[in-house]
Amino acid sequence: MKIAHVREHTAPAGAPWRLAAAVDANGTRWLDLEVARRELVARDPARAHNSALFRQPITTLDAHLANGLRVDALADLLGAEVDEPTDASVLAFGPPILAPPTFRDFYAFEQHVGTMWKRRDMEIPEAWYRLPIFYFSNVSEIRGPGDPVWAPRGSTELDYELEVAAMIDTPVRDLDAARGEEAIGGYTILNDWSARDLQREETTVRLGPAKGKDFASSIGPWLVTPDELAEARSGKGYDLAMTATVNGTELSRGTWSSAHFSFGDMVERASADVRLRPGDLLGSGTVGTGCLLEIRDEILGRYLEPGDTVTLAIERLGELTAPVVQRPTA
Repeated sequence: MKIAHVREHTAPAGAPWRLAAAVDANGTRWLDLEVARRELVARDPARAHNSALFRQPITTLDAHLANGLRVDALADLLGAEVDEPTDASVLAFGPPILAPPTFRDFYAFEQHVGTMWKRRDMEIPEAWYRLPIFYFSNVSEIRGPGDPVWAPRGSTELDYELEVAAMIDTPVRDLDAARGEEAIGGYTILNDWSARDLQREETTVRLGPAKGKDFASSIGPWLVTPDELAEARSGKGYDLAMTATVNGTELSRGTWSSAHFSFGDMVERASADVRLRPGDLLGSGTVGTGCLLEIRDEILGRYLEPGDTVTLAIERLGELTAPVVQRPTA
């Protein structure tokens, strides 16, 4: 199942997002889940008495999770016979989760980690191989597909980062890695934007990243439930290609299956002695070659500039595009 927040391109400014599900494998036609709920209740009013899913309007995924329901419960709405699902070409897509409670970003791909340490003329620390390391990022600046991004104040080194994000959809605490992925409701593409010059300064004092990271994180275009990926399982992830293009030129390519840590490992680490809540996001960290810091000198020769368009793509998870613009004035 693919789940997304949608509204028509022609909708008035500020129109609310609606929750929809794809009715085909490629995400070209979408079913409004509130329309589906009403149609199914009209067909069988007893549904509203027998299931919490049918008792109240379907608005956003955030509200659905807040009602104590998991993502896969929405599959019960897919049997509705609406006149015609909406074509994706007329829809704008928002972040799959609008207001995640927390966002932890990990560091799971050895090729990327090795390149970062090699730039410092150092080996990867032994602890990295044992511990899934993460930092907390900023949930107030979550962007969706097509939302513009700009370098923060004082930065001239804007970079993309090609990652996978997992969304928790049930409360868990102290969950071991073998069961960790049971807490995941779905996966989406993540662009963990970085201001490399700010980040470089911050990390000299062994704290952060902070302002080098907290200005924007893009996710989307939709959330894909784990069952859709099962046949591609390989190693610690899935045998799915990950690519990044800037202005139509491919710069980065990797595979999810090259991860050193699984999302189960990450859930175990994140949930140790604390509660994970529905809507929490876990980022995989950057796939090998998945940022300009790794490949800029060999390919693009610069960091991102206003006028650039960045598109991240992961097989079965879709494409996430963002335009780079000038920093808005106050």
